[in-house]
Amino acid sequence: MRQFTSKQDFCDWLNQFEHPSLASDWASAANIISVEASGFKVSIPFAAKGLVEDLASWISTQQAAGDVASFACEIEVAPKTLETNVAAQVKGVKNIIAVTSAKGGVGKSTTSVNLALAIAQSGARVGLLDADIYGPSVPIMLGQQNAQPEVRDNKWMQPIASHGIYTHSIGYLVSKDEAAIWRGPMAAKALAQLLNETEWPELDYLIIDMPPGTGDIQLTLAQQVPVTGAVIVTTPQDLALADARKGAAMFNKVEVPVVGVVENMSYHICSHCGGKEHIFGAGGAEKMSQEYGLDLLAQIPLHIEMREDIDKGCPTVVARPESEHTHQYLALAEAVCSRLYWHGKTKPDSIQFTMVE
Repeated sequence: MRQFTSKQDFCDWLNQFEHPSLASDWASAANIISVEASGFKVSIPFAAKGLVEDLASWISTQQAAGDVASFACEIEVAPKTLETNVAAQVKGVKNIIAVTSAKGGVGKSTTSVNLALAIAQSGARVGLLDADIYGPSVPIMLGQQNAQPEVRDNKWMQPIASHGIYTHSIGYLVSKDEAAIWRGPMAAKALAQLLNETEWPELDYLIIDMPPGTGDIQLTLAQQVPVTGAVIVTTPQDLALADARKGAAMFNKVEVPVVGVVENMSYHICSHCGGKEHIFGAGGAEKMSQEYGLDLLAQIPLHIEMREDIDKGCPTVVARPESEHTHQYLALAEAVCSRLYWHGKTKPDSIQFTMVE
């Protein structure tokens, strides 16, 4: 029976645990393992519900088998602040993830909302900023159409809490029947105000639901905001993929890491027979990912329940916690957060990830 005589001995043993969200020798990385009076503490440096559950189960199995002496081990999720290419910081926000598509109508906002909720369910404090100045949809998706933020000292807007996350949107500030008729620089300035004049609580991740396109708003965000990484949402059809490529190229030019690609509406699930049909084509996002050397993070199917949940203001991750879609979003959340953390800390080929089917 193995006894742990030091922190290093414990790390060497723990490195035997392999997981798609971990690099090799992960336990030996800085600030992950610590020694407490009661035993050991494992601080997972990114949102990872599945990883925490799998690690706890593995440790219990090893102890039950008598392979190691009994010991106390606390496992916590403690996301770290990651470096960016922009010196400025957003007060209270550790990491910013931009969700972009460069093309409208691909389900980017639905992906942003469910991703934010899934990261929150994975143990992190999460905010969601609706950066679509011209067509904000987050208030409707969260059932907060009539919400109005309070303002402190005539400047600091208070985010709207909904389903466990903190949100802000131009949709909270203007009438839902009004159209924002602003030129690009004005829209970019409005976004900067929404981001920097919101009194965010301490957040591990702020998800920014980007407007479609690669214009002033996107460039302002990429060049002046400390974006930790970007997630590109597309559908399998050629038109969407053509614009998604432009989005990937833009972020590469401004040196914002692209975490990977999410293929939304990857296939349709029939509500009557459960059969799959590739109504928008097949294999497009996989081909794009290979072209750009990106990870295909998820292939999310189209289902009537997704639309119904959004229309009711209660997204699927909240409305149907045991559904297949929710499990896919939870896996997507962990894939995004883990890749962000390990980016630059390990060679790309030394960490193996599984694609969400």
